[in-house]
Amino acid sequence: MNPTALISTLLLMSAGAVAAAPDEAPAQLAPSPLSPSNLIDTGLGLLVVLGLMLGMAWLVKRYVQLPGIGKGQVQILGGVSLGSREKAVLLSVEGKRLLVGVAPGRVQPLMILPDTAVSQPTFAEQLDVAAAAPNLSGSEA
Repeated sequence: MNPTALISTLLLMSAGAVAAAPDEAPAQLAPSPLSPSNLIDTGLGLLVVLGLMLGMAWLVKRYVQLPGIGKGQVQILGGVSLGSREKAVLLSVEGKRLLVGVAPGRVQPLMILPDTAVSQPTFAEQLDVAAAAPNLSGSEA
């Protein structure tokens, strides 16, 4: 027997064994990962995960009180610029007001002020004072 005939006979026999039976469904190719349905599924999944992360961050910021986060004992009451890089800042710390000078790389206390706030008189109080004051213009009306 010649080798070519032997090889062709083996190939024909193996082709019959590999062929699908008539009642079996033909094998399907795997869907492309870049198909529109796969891209839409991936995008929606990404949006859901990002939404959950943002929601959790908002909940933690809103309801979890960690030390050092949020409003603390130090409050900035005001400030004024004294130069291109220098400022005077009024702070409230544990019931005391501090005036500090702030410069690049340096914060220096300038003055400690009592916490008693000088209240500005209301318009009604100023009107009462003005009405009770004697008329100094010299003309009687």
